[in-house]
Amino acid sequence: MKEADVINQLKQPHTRASLHENFKGLGVGKGMVIIVHSSLSAFGWVCGGAIAVVQALMDTVGSEGTIVMPTQTADVSDPSEWQMPPVPKEWWPIIREHMPAYDPQITPTRGMGKIVEAFRTFPGVKRSSHPTYSFAAWGKEADYILSEQPLVEGFGPKSPLAKIYELDGHILLLGVGHDSNTSLHFAEHAIPDREKAKKGTALFENNERVWRAYEEIVYDSDCFAALGEDFEKTHAVKNAEIGSAKCKLIKQRPIIDFAREWLIKKESK
Repeated sequence: MKEADVINQLKQPHTRASLHENFKGLGVGKGMVIIVHSSLSAFGWVCGGAIAVVQALMDTVGSEGTIVMPTQTADVSDPSEWQMPPVPKEWWPIIREHMPAYDPQITPTRGMGKIVEAFRTFPGVKRSSHPTYSFAAWGKEADYILSEQPLVEGFGPKSPLAKIYELDGHILLLGVGHDSNTSLHFAEHAIPDREKAKKGTALFENNERVWRAYEEIVYDSDCFAALGEDFEKTHAVKNAEIGSAKCKLIKQRPIIDFAREWLIKKESK
């Protein structure tokens, strides 16, 4: 859609101040720990774009709150897994030898959206060390949430997702659905005998760039939309439309607990 068409759909523009009021109306409050998944285009035209959305979120949770966003880098991975697009097999050894190592300061996100990419560059925002499944965080609990994230089980019991669970945090979906709800990957660790796959990535060890091979469970978000729909049938979720963006505020613990049971039942069928 052309920008002019987006503008014509709105009676007035979104601003940092109006978004702040919208987020408060949805239920986001001072001191909250929130993990945010977002689509800038879903809002319509925003004065200041992604920067204004990030500022409004910070205004809403305040200095005592914490904002987390997934800053994943799927391209810092083994080229044998790449599908969109794939690369020739004869390129694989060259890529493994020469891919730049993940650097929390400079490695850009891939496919995470403009709001996430803007957020990771804000003053005071920190980023975890996982080369593929990193998270960025700002606020009171940022250091604790990012304090550990092992290479194996990057969404598992020692991940930032687990820390948000411990802190009784919230999930904020801004113009995206449960298929973007990264927290549900944490629930996948409850499935016994989960399939594993060989992985690879470029990272720094002792200040030297290395290619590291490892095994990880196969994370799969294909069923997350159905899972989220079932959860919302039995649990309260706060909903609001902000411009054309359908937004949801969800407590993380209840949906993780629900997802664990839901996924185990699904696997047993």
